[in-house]
Amino acid sequence: MTRREKAAAVLDRLRADIPAPETELRYRTEFELLVAVILSAQCTDKRVNLVTPALFEAYPDAAAMAEAEADEIFPYIRSVSYPNNKAKALAKTARMLRDDYGGEVPREHAELVKLAGVGRKTANVVVAVAFDEPAIAVDTHVFRVSNRIGLVKDRPTPLAVEKGLRRVIPRDAWGEAHHLLILHGRYTCEARAPKCGRCPLVGQPDGPDLCDYYAALERLPAPLDGLDPKRGRYYSKTARRYFDEPATKTDRAGVEQIADPWTGSMSVFDTKTGRTTKRVKDYRV
Repeated sequence: MTRREKAAAVLDRLRADIPAPETELRYRTEFELLVAVILSAQCTDKRVNLVTPALFEAYPDAAAMAEAEADEIFPYIRSVSYPNNKAKALAKTARMLRDDYGGEVPREHAELVKLAGVGRKTANVVVAVAFDEPAIAVDTHVFRVSNRIGLVKDRPTPLAVEKGLRRVIPRDAWGEAHHLLILHGRYTCEARAPKCGRCPLVGQPDGPDLCDYYAALERLPAPLDGLDPKRGRYYSKTARRYFDEPATKTDRAGVEQIADPWTGSMSVFDTKTGRTTKRVKDYRV
């Protein structure tokens, strides 16, 4: 299966699992969407949706917000992440919209990134959601999920992931793919505890598993029974010895693993749980 074929299969399964993929930010106008996306940086959509009703009532458009100072905006958004910086960005952006764009949100990506608080990801969201133009915004969810699944291969930055996805996903599906991957990452392929047991990409009777991360988990050694924690915190299966103070070693995937301090073997097990200490490469940021 080529990466493009895999991407097509992944999107088909995610469509079946998420029938109406769309942003969870609440907005009524392009200006409100822009403000909400700026506020959502390193913050949950749920939190943003709690603060925006009062904010938008006070400042319904760019002209109204342009008259406000950052310290006047701050009380409305104090509960989001980095409220001081975001209040300053909103005040500056509102003035730029009023003075340079006639109070309207620009449609062009190159113009959007000139606004305060607007980076590539935010501009891509606005272009795709507000103006229905092809764009793939890569946030932490899209970054993690794309690498885990294997839609891209070890892409180290959001821009690299975006470029990789654009190569394997048809242009007319970019916006939809953005929402599908975000929602899959938010509710199924979570950062700390991915819910592989309910993931539509694996364990399907009528199709192959489509997730590289899951495949790597499945290849981990089975737990060992009968280990004695009193003899040591760890057990080296290769050396058949217990020990308390481990060494570390980097495996071929670049993951630092616990190792036997005498032999360097990474075939090590936790004596309390019997589980392997090996970790699969992950992409949490």
